[in-house]
Amino acid sequence: MLTAYLKRQWKLLLLLAGAVAVFAAVFALYSLPVEAVAYAGLLCLMLGLVLFALGYSAFLRRHRELEGLLRKVHESVLPLPPPRGVLEADYQALLRAVCADRVRLAAENRDRLEDMTDYYTLWAHQIKTPIAAARLLLQEDPGAVGTEVEVELLKIEQYVDMVLGYLRLDSESTDYVLRDTDLDGLLRQAVRKFARMFILKKITLDFRETGRTVLTDGKWLSFVVEQVLSNALKYTPAGGRIRIYGDGETLVIADSGIGIRPEDLPRVFEKGFTGYNGREDKKSTGIGLYLCRRVMDRLNHGISIVSRPGQGTLVRLDLSRGRRVVE
Repeated sequence: MLTAYLKRQWKLLLLLAGAVAVFAAVFALYSLPVEAVAYAGLLCLMLGLVLFALGYSAFLRRHRELEGLLRKVHESVLPLPPPRGVLEADYQALLRAVCADRVRLAAENRDRLEDMTDYYTLWAHQIKTPIAAARLLLQEDPGAVGTEVEVELLKIEQYVDMVLGYLRLDSESTDYVLRDTDLDGLLRQAVRKFARMFILKKITLDFRETGRTVLTDGKWLSFVVEQVLSNALKYTPAGGRIRIYGDGETLVIADSGIGIRPEDLPRVFEKGFTGYNGREDKKSTGIGLYLCRRVMDRLNHGISIVSRPGQGTLVRLDLSRGRRVVE
């Protein structure tokens, strides 16, 4: 901090050095006693040190005030100290104008986001009505392609749920309620949802009950499990196998699918990243695993992926880090 203050006062220090040089030259030209020169120099030095100390103290005090303001930068109105001069008053007026404009823009963006969220939430709920109607029609008259149509409807539902999850993830109204949840019951519900896809693709399911109760938000953990299962079914060829089992406090969902390339693996949780498989499929959004990571972080859980091309993918959901909260 002292170095910063010295750099700030370099012009004054240069002026003082020049004044000392002028006085020394004048005293030398008039052949004045050295004692007089030394005494005058000592007095000037003492006065300079006192002024330097006062200036440095004011500099430190101002620096601490600004650091305090920096911690309050997110407030709509900054508690600025009284200005010390006309220029400082002008800077403070400019800063207040910038803060007011920032508040206005934030309010406008918040209103636009709320409008968009309300619209897409309404759309997601409305589109579920024709989906349910189509399911009823299929139950009454399955026809030759009933199973295939039902699978496509399931995919539509997955995309709708993804939209809702994306909109609600950062919403201020979204509550994460952690309570003791029957993990096996949650898994059975997810498996039943995808039963038609297992049958259509002739994929073998090896589900070993974990016998565990975990502290989590069941709704959001179901969202993650369904996303992982959906990916496993999507990238596992017909006749493949999907395993679901517990490994200590970790839930494992493994498939015998096409796997993920090593260069893509570190980025699978990035927003919008589809990788080689996504580019080949041409239908991947790169949002599913991104949402899974965000949700697991919010639940204070963990998620990791191990995969080899041509051998399959193993997703580990670490459920050991949930923290109990007051409901």
